This record gives sequence, C-alpha cells and structure tokens, in this order.
Amino acid sequence: MTLRNRFTLISSLSFGIVSIITSAVIFFAYYDSTKIFYFEKLRNTALISAIYYLEKDELPKDRHAQIKNEYNHLIQNNRVAVYNQNNEVTFGQNLNDKNIKLSHLQAARNNNGTQFMSDNQFYYGIFYPDNQGDFVVFVKSPNDSFQSQIWRLSIIMLSVLIIGLLAIYFLSRYLSKVVYKPISNVVNRINKVDYNNISTAITSTNTNDEIEDLIKSYNKLLGRISENVLLQQNFINYVSHEFKTPLAAISGNLEVFAQKDRTPEEYKKVAKESLENVYEIENILNNLLLMSGMTKLESSHKQVRVDELIWKIYEKLESKAKEKNSTLKIELQVAKPTLLELPGNETLLYLALYNIVENAIKYSQDDPVVITLFENDNRLNIEVKDHGKGIDGEDLLKITDTFYRGKNVDDIKGSGIGLSLSKSIFDHHHIVMKIDSIINVGTRVLLVFPSI
Repeated sequence: MTLRNRFTLISSLSFGIVSIITSAVIFFAYYDSTKIFYFEKLRNTALISAIYYLEKDELPKDRHAQIKNEYNHLIQNNRVAVYNQNNEVTFGQNLNDKNIKLSHLQAARNNNGTQFMSDNQFYYGIFYPDNQGDFVVFVKSPNDSFQSQIWRLSIIMLSVLIIGLLAIYFLSRYLSKVVYKPISNVVNRINKVDYNNISTAITSTNTNDEIEDLIKSYNKLLGRISENVLLQQNFINYVSHEFKTPLAAISGNLEVFAQKDRTPEEYKKVAKESLENVYEIENILNNLLLMSGMTKLESSHKQVRVDELIWKIYEKLESKAKEKNSTLKIELQVAKPTLLELPGNETLLYLALYNIVENAIKYSQDDPVVITLFENDNRLNIEVKDHGKGIDGEDLLKITDTFYRGKNVDDIKGSGIGLSLSKSIFDHHHIVMKIDSIINVGTRVLLVFPSI
C-alpha cells in the first residue's frame, strides 16, 4: 500500500471512528434529554389531573371551571387513571390498563412517583394524599412524537456521517497528493539517477521539514557513493597507467635479458631494477590497503611521541636528501613535553609524516628542507618547509585528492596516493593540515595538532 493510500485510509478511519463516537454521544444525550422532557410534561399533567379530580370539592366552582378550560387539552379521561387505596380506578376512564401493574402503584407510593415506557406509551404516576384518602394518579401519552424525533435525528446523523466520510476521503486524497508531491518528485529524481550522473545532487526544497531532511540525507549518501565510485574509477585508471610502467620495465628487461647469456653484473643490475619496480607496486598496494582499513584502526591507538617519529623519519630520509644534494634540518621549539604526546596509531602517523617530508625532499631542488616543531595556542604545530618547485594554485585545490598529481612534477616518480593518504590519517587523528605554496619559491605544510 502506498503512503498516499495509507494516509487516506487512516484519515478516513480516524474521522469515521471519531464521528461515530460523537454521533453516539449526541444521540444518547438527546434521547435521554427528550425522554426526561416528555416525562416532565406527564408529571405536570398528572399533578394537574390530581388537582382537577381530587380538589374539586375544595376549590370554588369558578376556579375549578377555569382549571378545566385551561387544561382540558391535557386532561383526557381516557389517558388518566386515579387509583384509591384499594388500587381501584375512581376517576378517569383509563380502566384496566394492563401496563399499569401493582408494582408500579407501589413504587409510586414508596417514591412519591414513578415512570416507565411500555407498548409505545409513556407512563407517569404520582402519589397524591388528599382529605378523601391517599391516591395514585397515572397518566399516559403515546410516544409517536418521541419516536418520530428519534428517527429524524438518526437519519440526519447517519446522513451527516456518510457525507462527512465521503468528504474526508476525497479531501484526504487531495491533501495526500499535495503533501506527497515533494516525495514523488524525489522518487522521480532518484529513478533518473544512473551511473553517469550519480554525483548530481537533488535540489533542496528549502522548506525546513522532513522532506528537506530526506533530500539532504540522500545527497550526503549520494556524495559518499559518488566518492567511492570516483575512487574506483581513479583506481582502475591508476592501476592501468601506473602499474603498466614498472610491469613493462620488468617484462621488457626479462625479455631482452633472455635473448642471450649475460654477465653476473648484468644479472644483478636487472634483478635490482626489477626488485625496485616490484617494491614500488607493493608500496602502492599497501597504501591503498591502509586507506581502505582506516576506520578499523581506532582500537590500536596509544600514546605516541611525535618528536621521536620525526627523528626516525630524519634517520630514514637523511641519505635520500643527500642524494638530492639537499639537507634535512629539525628545529625543536617546544617547551612543554606533554604537547609532543598524542593518542593515535604510531604506524599510520609515521607513514603520514614520512610522506610529507619525502615529498618536500623530492621537490626541494637542492635546497634544504626544514622541519620545525613549535607551540601555538597550547597546541603542537609542525611545519615542513622546502624551497622547491612549488605547486600551482589550481593544483593546490586538488592536491590532496586520491591519485591526483600536479602539472609540474615532470619525471619525478609518484603515485598520487601519498598526500591523500596522509590527509586521511591526519583527519583520523583530528590533525589539521594546511598547505601553502608559490611556484618556484617553495611549499609549506603546516600541521596543527589537537589541544591536550
């Protein structure tokens, strides 16, 4: 069942139940009040009948005649029965009424009055003590008028209920169409999304309601899916492009090498070049595996000394800096040792910092690379600064995207993964990375650690 039909059904049922309960309350309230009204009229009639019949000997003739003229339409002998102490009708012509039983006469004497309905008649009896004796006066009246009013009320209420149900049904259908139109639009837009335009976001309704929340949530989900799709596309492109070079070098060397016998030195040279290409492929794959499992490493966090990591990186890359005719310098300007400690994954932090420093050395162009650790606003800051090629402004916006490499890298080897992986690791540890660069002047990477 669609939401629209469900809304219509629930609205109609709710209105129907409320209407039935309301109609029942109104019906029974009217029924009781009308019945009370009729019995009250009969009570007055019974009292007037008692005065007319039993007070005749005590009232002046003109007063008695006046009562007779005024209430003659109420007092009819065939509807009045005055019972004496022996339960015999002494006045009126309502003789031998089988509906008036001894229990009713006794109830009237005990309670000074009684009332009941029988055979489409209202009955009301009062106890009336008089100088002639104690009497019970019973009057009756047909309930045709009462039944007619109840039937009219029933028909009116049933008609109103049916018309109301029909009105609420069609109104619910119309309102559901209006209310669920944004949802229908969202569904249509989602159905139009395919692999080629998966990154296209649905336009927000700006209504600050649940529909807008749904659109925002969908756009966020779509964005994450789009990123994964793009990552997969880039990965395929990267594998086909980057892996081809070392694999071609390995296969080419082996094919050429297999054409004739070689000297031991030549064997060693080819083996060394092949191993370097294999290690390059292995390093790329390891980095990709680390990126895919980043969110699962929270349990491996422990206290890490950042300065010790920097010194390990220095020992590892000092020789590489010398090969580039550069130098690697470390400046420690931290007075609080506690700022140098950070809860995190030591292996990941080492890899992220290593990539930053290695990139600086790659593009240093024979100039020194300076690593500075300093305090700022009770936070540890690490600055890695080189005086190399620099990064173009357009490239700087995308430099942390996976597999992206700047236009001016020339023949310097790289996969486009290192900086993206470093940023992911820093984000995982709540470390802010900022990159500033000027072409042919140099690049500055600033890492702002979380406050302790």
